[in-house]
Amino acid sequence: MHSRFAIVGCGYIAHRHLKHIIDHPHAEVVGVYDNKADRLHAFAEQYQVEAFLNYESLLSIKDLDIVIICTPNGTHAELAIQALQAGRHVLVEKPMATSTQDALRMVATAKENDRHLYIVKQNRYNPPVQAVKQLIDEQKLGKINMVTLNCFWNRNDAYYTNSDWKGTKALDGGVLYTQFSHFIDILYYLFGEIENVTGRMMNLGHEELTEIEDSGTFNFDLCNGGLGNLNFTTCAFQQNMEGSITIFAENGTLKIGGKYLNTIDYQQTDGFDIKHLPASSPANNYGFYQGSMSNHDKVIDNVIQALHGKEPIMTSDKDGLAVIKMIDQFYEASL
Repeated sequence: MHSRFAIVGCGYIAHRHLKHIIDHPHAEVVGVYDNKADRLHAFAEQYQVEAFLNYESLLSIKDLDIVIICTPNGTHAELAIQALQAGRHVLVEKPMATSTQDALRMVATAKENDRHLYIVKQNRYNPPVQAVKQLIDEQKLGKINMVTLNCFWNRNDAYYTNSDWKGTKALDGGVLYTQFSHFIDILYYLFGEIENVTGRMMNLGHEELTEIEDSGTFNFDLCNGGLGNLNFTTCAFQQNMEGSITIFAENGTLKIGGKYLNTIDYQQTDGFDIKHLPASSPANNYGFYQGSMSNHDKVIDNVIQALHGKEPIMTSDKDGLAVIKMIDQFYEASL
């Protein structure tokens, strides 16, 4: 069992993927691609891997198994489709795409070419998330009455001024794609699809920096029953404050909290409190800001196991599509 990877895009998150592939006993990186020559060659030299300035040449590598897409959000769809059409499996960083239409095209292309399309959603591996997922699957919580999702983070001026794509409508898409798609994925992972969305978004703290919103509030219904609401902002003062999901159910109240859904902050249950959780992985540290949890080692291992039929994939293309549809529901409700 051995998997040969190529990485597309040589920014920060590509380093994390590559290091975990190097550390995996059944994987190797056989090529990297970026359209910026200086960044590409520095990355390739650091890890002693072959550099490609031509994407088609990368896709032509003999015995290449899977391509990891680590580029700006708005480029994911076309790069993934091209790789799938070249007969390669694909693992794409979040968000899968920046529109339902593009996500549908990606799923269709994977099916047409009999290839696997996987999505990076590493917060599913957080121990509190897995513990609550088990309670829901075992129906211990009973009827779900209400779910509240709060995402209160900070993104300062440097986050946008140091990038040539973040904050743009075309390549970023919006904070629900870039910052908070992980949280909406966990909402879907635990409770399923949503309907009857109402709410609004505004750009309150980054008007001179971005083309997108930075804050919003929404109400919705869970298709499986219960009320839901989402509140988010990237205007928290100086640092990330909270990323949480609070569940009000028939047999208990639980809050998965911390800044990145990495702790159990509150629980009152009918005798099934969550205890003795393993420690969560640290958050991804980008220098002057932090992102979601760094569970990419688990993502890489799961992809390798899934490719060889050893275990199911954690996040399929159908899951990724469902999350993009949910995100688009929020944007459409805000128009």
